[in-house]
Amino acid sequence: MSTPDRPAAVPSVQPAESQARVRVVLLYGGRSTEHAVSCLSAASAVRAFDQDHYEVVEVGITRDGSWVLGPAAVPALTGPGRALPEVDPRGREVALRAAPGASGRVVVEAAGTAGVLPGGGSVTAAADVVFPLLHGPFGEDGTVQGLLALAGVPYVGSGVFASAASMDKIHMKRILTAVGLPVGPWREVPPELTGAGLRDLVAPLGLPLFVKPARGGSSVGITRVTDLAGLDAAVATARDCDSRVLVEAAVVGREIECGVLQFPDLGLRASLPAEVLLGEDLDFYDFEAKYLSDAVGLAVPAELTAAQTAAVQELSLAAFRALDCAGLARVDFFLTPDGLVVNEVNTMPGFTPASLFPRMWEASGVAYGELVDVLVRTALALGPARR
Repeated sequence: MSTPDRPAAVPSVQPAESQARVRVVLLYGGRSTEHAVSCLSAASAVRAFDQDHYEVVEVGITRDGSWVLGPAAVPALTGPGRALPEVDPRGREVALRAAPGASGRVVVEAAGTAGVLPGGGSVTAAADVVFPLLHGPFGEDGTVQGLLALAGVPYVGSGVFASAASMDKIHMKRILTAVGLPVGPWREVPPELTGAGLRDLVAPLGLPLFVKPARGGSSVGITRVTDLAGLDAAVATARDCDSRVLVEAAVVGREIECGVLQFPDLGLRASLPAEVLLGEDLDFYDFEAKYLSDAVGLAVPAELTAAQTAAVQELSLAAFRALDCAGLARVDFFLTPDGLVVNEVNTMPGFTPASLFPRMWEASGVAYGELVDVLVRTALALGPARR
């Protein structure tokens, strides 16, 4: 299926009610190791909503799982030490529940005084849609999606199955392989396997290797292994993030990424691709390189031939459909001398100023504000069950 290089202009938003703004609950933070990235994403996204058409209720999830009402964290990456933000646990605790007799809406309830918010008392707000801008486990893996689906609330992004399958790199690779999409060589590490047995399992993959937690993100817990003597330690590092671990062969090629966006008419489009340009002193695109380093360049759009661009876009759409995604996704590739290899599918990619997903869509003719508008309107069109 071909897709145009530049999507048509996105129509202006129409409020869900003639006199009322669409109320969006923006969930951010979370219990995963990508908590800070989610805070950065939310801080950017909340400023992008058109205040004439949207009212945003910001609900942060602390690292220990408490839900609090409060503004999205402000990025603090420009000063000394480049501190990463997190949800302040002193906000008012909140509860989300389905609105009685109001199918498709969610009520946010908060009570008590707040150390970071003025005043006390109670707050109750009925929202039209939830934007779970959460990355990693307990947010991007189907858990929150299941909660919202159970409550019958529209939400941005993929449903339970697609979120869980895309989050788990082992299942993702199995599904993509089953439909004939190209993935690199890999092995699943059985829980009990260590030592010589582990080395025998991965020996056919060659060196270097990448050891990863199956259900992680932002390159947290990943180790590049150049000597099999370090394999057990690398697996232990990955297991600190997830009980399921895989080992991948190194794929030599250009790192290409592409965004997929679903529109309110439920049609799909792929963005112009981008390229991650690593500095010579970096082994791979790890957490520090993504968010704290100046040694990474980003080419938006990537310098590709028309045929290469079309191939990236078509494979992105195919991967999106194979995993039954909805709303949005970012598909990551390696462009090798032998062709494209799908690396990962992210169902809730980063929305920070440095994140490629919004930058690719801006290059494709969809500005950041239009992007969040499309995501919310598509969520309303899909409803809580059409995923």
